Amino acid sequence: MIGIVNYQRGNLNNVYRAFTSFGFETEITDSPENLERYNGLVLPGVGAFQDAMETLKKTGFDTAIKNYIQSGRPFMGICLGLQLLFEESLEFGKTKGLGVLKGKVVPFQISLKVPHMGWNQIRFSKPSRFIQSDLNGESFYFVHSYFVVPEEKEIILSTTSYEIDFVSSIEKDNVFACQFHPEKSQKKGLKMIKNFGDACARYTSH
Repeated sequence: MIGIVNYQRGNLNNVYRAFTSFGFETEITDSPENLERYNGLVLPGVGAFQDAMETLKKTGFDTAIKNYIQSGRPFMGICLGLQLLFEESLEFGKTKGLGVLKGKVVPFQISLKVPHMGWNQIRFSKPSRFIQSDLNGESFYFVHSYFVVPEEKEIILSTTSYEIDFVSSIEKDNVFACQFHPEKSQKKGLKMIKNFGDACARYTSH
């Protein structure tokens, strides 16, 4: 079963419908205790980093998500769900993140129109264990004003250009996370969600 974390942030129903449209058994959960029984976990999200972290801590999801990732089961972060994995964000001052990945979240330069909104192309930097290579060069839907800067450059899966090149997705071991919204990206986005769902279905705990 695939779990979608409900912490009052994000397009939960869109993500839920995307997975269930392919027949994946999926549920939206607001209980950290439920994470133990999933073979796939999705952390969606839109909004402010600081508010999201406060909610994750208050509900106990912060520890539960980190424990889940450490278990080696497939994990997917979407938009804010990508950013929260890093050590800190510079949005409205400094706020500590989950610290699963080394690096920080920074704003686009003042001269750029923000949020970066609409369709833009992703370019893969390496092969993915979750996502099929034929999605390289395709366009996905973005809406964000901040982007991640990983310390470990080898985790960068794809980059995207918006005056500068920024990291649009990462992959490290069992973790895949993207700045764009696959659930809003029509056929190509749904294919990406199916790729991840298939990986969850293949996963068996040892």
